Amino acid sequence: MKNSFKITMTIGFLLISLNSCKKGDLNLTPTNDVTSTTVYATPAGYKQSLAKLYATYALTSSQGSDASDIGGINAGFADFLRLFWTSQELTTDEAICAWGDVGIPELNHSTWAVDNVFLRGLYSRSILQITICNEFLRESTPEKLASRGISGVDASDIQRYRAEARFLRAYQYWVLLDGFGSPPFVTENDDIGKVAPKQISRAALFTYVESELKAIEGTLANARTNEYGRADQAASWALLARLYLNAQVYTGTAKYTDAITYASKVINAGYVLKSNYKDLFLADNNLNNLETILTINYDGSRGTNYGGTTFLINAGINGDMNPTSYGVPNGGWGGNRTRQNLPALFPDPNGNSDKRGAFFGTKSNVDDIGVFTDGLRVTKFKNVTSTGVIPTSLNGTFSSLDFPLFRLSEQYLIYGEAVMRGGSGGSTAQALAYVNNLRQRAYGNASGNVASINTDFFLDERGRELYWEGHRRTDLVRYGKFTDASYLWPFKGGVKAGTGIQAFRNLYPIPAADLIANPNLKQNTGY
Repeated sequence: MKNSFKITMTIGFLLISLNSCKKGDLNLTPTNDVTSTTVYATPAGYKQSLAKLYATYALTSSQGSDASDIGGINAGFADFLRLFWTSQELTTDEAICAWGDVGIPELNHSTWAVDNVFLRGLYSRSILQITICNEFLRESTPEKLASRGISGVDASDIQRYRAEARFLRAYQYWVLLDGFGSPPFVTENDDIGKVAPKQISRAALFTYVESELKAIEGTLANARTNEYGRADQAASWALLARLYLNAQVYTGTAKYTDAITYASKVINAGYVLKSNYKDLFLADNNLNNLETILTINYDGSRGTNYGGTTFLINAGINGDMNPTSYGVPNGGWGGNRTRQNLPALFPDPNGNSDKRGAFFGTKSNVDDIGVFTDGLRVTKFKNVTSTGVIPTSLNGTFSSLDFPLFRLSEQYLIYGEAVMRGGSGGSTAQALAYVNNLRQRAYGNASGNVASINTDFFLDERGRELYWEGHRRTDLVRYGKFTDASYLWPFKGGVKAGTGIQAFRNLYPIPAADLIANPNLKQNTGY
């Protein structure tokens, strides 16, 4: 399943490059003859176009490392996961980067401005992916299918594709909701280019994402029945659980009972913890894995770029760490590592007790940001299979490790935190049992079990279980610790010992370029 859908994704990605017109004369037919009429002429064309929607998560529109791509940054930086990870991890206690590329020092220091190129890149990437989903939805209405002679089983399949497109769009709107609050809002019902998009409030966007996920629930494939790497009902439930856990941040109204309800739907859908935590982050994590709910799929030979898990692996190691051990024999960029707060969550930094800890190095303190060996390296992700095989990799640098967007363990932790925050429909005893399931896997026995839990426990446990998976900024904001001086990490606020920063930085700014281009937009308070 994994390889077949990756091949389909690669075919779909070609459409991204081909679907363009010759500049200068809008009346000309595209020279490559790829138009909506030809792309969507057959059921197979719709399947390839669906693959394009997924492919935009894992690829960039140009694979050259110096090509301009999204939000004014080169294609090497423009992969969705790389941008999302940077926004969620590099601005927190879990990561810091030695590189001096424009925009990175600001993220290290929590001093980003309205023109930060990485934040603008994430914003632009999310809007691009929403735009592509909108186009698919315009071309897959019942009327369009009928006009193209598509009916019966084929039409039913395409209706499921539409539900997946709506899920992918809802996910990207969640990214914007979480990071930027009030982005421009466009659906398939809006005309492109005629009127500047209007800005949606954060509360209204929350309601929209919620309603979309609920509306498609009955059309998506049943949990665990879709092709690997495609969204099903459980993916929708998992995103709803995450949405509800953060509802008070997004809207001012808590929805912890709903978080318990939807986390429980996922938990009861037949997912099972993988017996070895570290196998979740190896190159064959698509096999015998009933824990992961939805992934971004990567292929180190057929669909390559310098983002995704290629970035996570290479940026976290250097040549002195034997890159071959991490499945990238010609890699190792020496950039990202931890700040000391993360390894301090574990009983030891070597994974001897809590085996979730995957660190390398001897110096946990970060005294000099530009020195890669200041701070322990994270070795959680490896382009090596559980049997020690390195997959075929272009140039010995690119990764075939798939990245988990949703895992069962996150749903355990959502359930537990929501119970501790007063949600109904769950119990402390069940929450404790879920926590100890995770800890028994981590320790290999009951030695790491805990006898009691409280709300604050879950911030630390999420750090131990989900670190470097793109959750940390959201978690710190929910706990009131992302900007507040009550919790510090090295170089927070640009001070070596750390300092509190302005509360308005709980949201990222709307990029200055978009404010200039769209008079309907207003900047987030404080910027």
